[in-house]
Amino acid sequence: MTRNNLKIIKLSPFMARILVGKTTEVMPGQMKKVLVDENEVVVINIDGNYYAINDTCSHAGGSLSEGKLDGCTITCDWHGAQFECNSGKLIKFPGEIDDLRSYDVVIESDNIFVET
Repeated sequence: MTRNNLKIIKLSPFMARILVGKTTEVMPGQMKKVLVDENEVVVINIDGNYYAINDTCSHAGGSLSEGKLDGCTITCDWHGAQFECNSGKLIKFPGEIDDLRSYDVVIESDNIFVET
């Protein structure tokens, strides 16, 4: 099945696997912004392990894919909020803001899939 030119594999009535790119498009230490079910998501490669979290910072809406990646910590360029790239959990910010949604990532051959 395809939707908006994305390959989608239905796993159940409540879960789908969406093809978001190739492993060659997200090299170690890099990030790529993709669209998953109308949500902007950042796919992150840390030493060959792939993670996906919402791309929009929960503080003021900055794009995390434009931020800084240091190990498994992603920092929003707008106001410095820091999140764990493997879980979306807030690490550091002066105020209280929400954690980000994280997604399961599956690699098949050289394809990157995000599960919703």
